[in-house]
Amino acid sequence: MALLELQRVSKKFGGLIAVNDVSLEVEREEVAFLVGPNGAGKTTLFNLIAGMLHPDQGEIVFEGRDISHTSADRATKLGIGRTFQLVKPLRNLTVLENVMLGAFLHTSSTAVAAHEAGQILRFLQMEDVAHLPALGMPQAKLKRLEIARALATKPRLILLDEVVAGLSTSEALVLADLLARLREWGISAIGGVEHVMQVVMRIADRVLVLDHGTMIAEGTPEEVVHMPRVIEAYLGPKYKEFSK
Repeated sequence: MALLELQRVSKKFGGLIAVNDVSLEVEREEVAFLVGPNGAGKTTLFNLIAGMLHPDQGEIVFEGRDISHTSADRATKLGIGRTFQLVKPLRNLTVLENVMLGAFLHTSSTAVAAHEAGQILRFLQMEDVAHLPALGMPQAKLKRLEIARALATKPRLILLDEVVAGLSTSEALVLADLLARLREWGISAIGGVEHVMQVVMRIADRVLVLDHGTMIAEGTPEEVVHMPRVIEAYLGPKYKEFSK
């Protein structure tokens, strides 16, 4: 049984079809990437999975349970973590304290929360800034802090929305190498990106391509970048080099 399954899911906002009849599966410990241009429907799809929105039609099934109309807090408790494009930590708290807030979902012990937060920060190579305030952190550190906060909720699936947006290529690739190790924690991931294909090619098991809310392609990274429809609708001429 797949960890996550979407069955013909659609979502409209007035006359705009943001997600159109999308079906997909994510297996346990799989890293999948949802790619597509700005406005393709990636964030809306993430919000549907995370319980922040509910589909107009179709079903969302997580670990065999229909969560189509589950609230966001309930989805988090069930094991779905989520990061956001705009990182908004509590800047008057330290990095460690920010991560501890996520750990309190599963424990009331300050000591346990601090221990779990410390482990996550070591995994993300942020132990050197654990006791510094989040205020003033550079973008690369804030992106890792956003992931750390989500990991502290002990997800079995984490949704990474534009997780490398705003990072340099070198920063993005370093973060990608860390994300590839999520399997060691027994965590599946769906990453949403617009144009950072270097990260996708580096760590994705599978790529799902959205265009105007519709799934137009699915396959391994190597398969997807060879598909003429994907090149035409999304990647553009510069990615034809992958097809040679």
